[in-house]
Amino acid sequence: MSSIDTLCQTWAPRLLSVLRIVVGLLFIEHGTSKFFAFPSGGETGTVALFSLIGLSGVLELVGGALLTLGLFTRITAFILSGEMAVAYFTVHAPSNFFPLINHGEPAVFYCFLFLYMAAAGPGPWSIDARRR
Repeated sequence: MSSIDTLCQTWAPRLLSVLRIVVGLLFIEHGTSKFFAFPSGGETGTVALFSLIGLSGVLELVGGALLTLGLFTRITAFILSGEMAVAYFTVHAPSNFFPLINHGEPAVFYCFLFLYMAAAGPGPWSIDARRR
């Protein structure tokens, strides 16, 4: 086995943790933009909590925080994967099936990234790993 293989085997689980943390933080931004208009990216910050967009904002805030911490990672990632699939097929796909045209690439990317995290787990730098 080469030193590159050994290095990759050593760092792959750690980089899974880094990926989970970064994606969790990015996903929190989607929720904060819906509810607090921060960072301002077109959202007004006046989303009704008991609406479909409100539900997605709660999932993004809470799910993003849970992913960032690595707490209940597998179930959280699975739920968020489903949220992104629903987002793609209800928001993006009706205008055009192709993600490049309907601007649904982030939803597809997040969907499959979360599905991977649901299968791969949180990595070693997580509350889930400490609880075992």
